[in-house]
Amino acid sequence: MAAVFGNYDQAGLDAQYNNRAMVPDYPAYLARWQADSEIARKTLAVELDIAYGKSDAERLDVFRAVDQPRGAPVLVFIHGGYWQALDKRDFDFVARAYVAAGVTVVVVNYALTPTVSMDEIVRQTRASLAWTWQNARRFGGDPGRIHVTGHSAGGHLTAALLVTNWPTLGLPADPIAGAVAISGLYELEPIRLSYLNQAIRLDADAARRNSPIFAVQALEATDSAVVSTAPGKLRSAPLTLAVGQKESDEFHRQQRSFAAAWLAAGRPVQELDLPGRNHFSVLDAFCDPNSALFRATLEQIQRPTA
Repeated sequence: MAAVFGNYDQAGLDAQYNNRAMVPDYPAYLARWQADSEIARKTLAVELDIAYGKSDAERLDVFRAVDQPRGAPVLVFIHGGYWQALDKRDFDFVARAYVAAGVTVVVVNYALTPTVSMDEIVRQTRASLAWTWQNARRFGGDPGRIHVTGHSAGGHLTAALLVTNWPTLGLPADPIAGAVAISGLYELEPIRLSYLNQAIRLDADAARRNSPIFAVQALEATDSAVVSTAPGKLRSAPLTLAVGQKESDEFHRQQRSFAAAWLAAGRPVQELDLPGRNHFSVLDAFCDPNSALFRATLEQIQRPTA
């Protein structure tokens, strides 16, 4: 068959992005995450389903840090599901380890495709960050210490926040103190050409417009019109990128390419390739205090601000 993207024919490209086929026991991960999330909601200090926008999907959960009633660092978590599945309630479990470490955790929900477009999902995610910055002090957080993280599609949305022109949305130029993108998708053209696009419904322009890698490449150029809210310069927030060793070649390529673009734009990036981790267990590593990913995330959060 003819190549569809890179050296992949259609079947090959689809296989690269079919994480559930690569990890047949994925339902066990989802079930455990749901059970652990229920425990988190019952045992932690939390405000549930706070509206940050007008639609029913625009809700978030705020888990307050332990032993830091005021000025706590804030970690915003954006869930995955290929922009078409799952819900914040499936991922509240991520709060447990970080809350215990003195971090307030905000778990964000957003509307899904095909009900809404990718542009709308990105807009909602930006609105959730704006709400968090504007309201951080109300729940004991420090608006100057907001870190953003996300897994899979959430990794993509984390990167989209990094290339946002925040002053056009009423925020300071640098509202994000740091970011950790896990198994992220930074170029959406292969997604558009894969089986996933049956639900996501990207056209070529939307795929490029919502690909953070092209925004990064444009940030230092005189013409930064690749994205509708492209900033004029690259933000200074420290960035960590992580991928599981057992993830597909395309997920590794996505990370390498985005890291290279970030470096080329003059900003350092930390890359982690997590031994033995697949697309689902990599998120367990994010919550494991003994893992390199958890340590890197907490070190970033605890780093003194300028």
